[in-house]
Amino acid sequence: MSRPAVVKALWGAAVLVLVAGCSSKGTEDRPGTAPPTSASATAPGSASSSAASSAAAPSGGRVAVTGTLTEGLKSPWGLAELPGGDLLVSSRDERTITRVDGRTGAKTSLGEVPGVVPGGEGGLMGLAVRDGWVYAYLTAESDNRIVRMRYGGADGDRLGVPQPVLTGIPKGIVHNGGRIAFGPDGMLYAGTGETGRTGLAQDRDSLGGKILRMTPEGKPAPGNPVAGSVVYSYGHRNVQGIAWDAEGRLWAAEFGQNTWDELNLVERGKNYGWPEVEGRAGEARFVDPVAQWPTSEASPSGIAYARGAIWMAGLRGERLWRVPLSGVERSGDPEAFLTQEYGRLRTVLAGGGGRLWLVTSETDTRGTPGPGDDRILRLEVS
Repeated sequence: MSRPAVVKALWGAAVLVLVAGCSSKGTEDRPGTAPPTSASATAPGSASSSAASSAAAPSGGRVAVTGTLTEGLKSPWGLAELPGGDLLVSSRDERTITRVDGRTGAKTSLGEVPGVVPGGEGGLMGLAVRDGWVYAYLTAESDNRIVRMRYGGADGDRLGVPQPVLTGIPKGIVHNGGRIAFGPDGMLYAGTGETGRTGLAQDRDSLGGKILRMTPEGKPAPGNPVAGSVVYSYGHRNVQGIAWDAEGRLWAAEFGQNTWDELNLVERGKNYGWPEVEGRAGEARFVDPVAQWPTSEASPSGIAYARGAIWMAGLRGERLWRVPLSGVERSGDPEAFLTQEYGRLRTVLAGGGGRLWLVTSETDTRGTPGPGDDRILRLEVS
């Protein structure tokens, strides 16, 4: 389906757009901050900052790497769990999806996904699984888009023909976003980037620099800030991590430019500030991040929720961050684990209880691959 139009007049007062330059370093993406909308109702699966707080996570955590599930992956990016516990992993640059046995780590290639045009930070990225469909966020010839493919049943280990779910997401050499996931409300969420054109993040007619919320068929989800639009929040630089806590609150990680990477609590219709601000601004127009890091210590990609905390994979930072939560706030300072032990870390996926899957990213052209790279690690956390 084509990109739905967004009517600016329905969003209230316009926000001035200040165009900021992209990082001259060429390093992987960075975040921003945001104002409330006049709408007070929250969509299913979201929670306002006044929602009841869950029990606070302990301020100190623990991480144990219990093994390597599989290795020898090339430019792995997206990760999704199938019913039964096996995993699907995408290769950004090779355009392929591989099934990985969740017990033995044995790999089965499901082949290339047609229509993927890799380049820079674009290619075959986020994956999600629902009701016999595999959803993929990918870079095509003219845009970034979300497609879905039938999988399983009579077709066995073969993917069906890709069917468009949402098209028209801006593409670029950098800042393509790419993470997708189904929320507790049954809707499909996607994190997008502003492709280095900073003004797209504040342009509410654009799908770039946003978090999008849609039905499994790609229609604007009921309860979105503007009827007929898939835009859920705006003012983002490049969102590559989305997850929900035990109370159904949405969290997102995104890259800053030169100073601050961010972890944000995401609410419907809010403005997260890019390119007008980076990190905490203390301005009523923008939402300040719950946590922020120097870009050298994070460059966050995937996130997951487990044991009362957000776990965030760092690319340039080469570490796994733990952010303990108490409701909508931190219950302690962020902690770093696995620092420079496994190189760049791309994706983290909760596997139930205190189990996490962690995907390394040394073969994405920005790492220093060693024997066995890239791999999926098994983690136990608390």
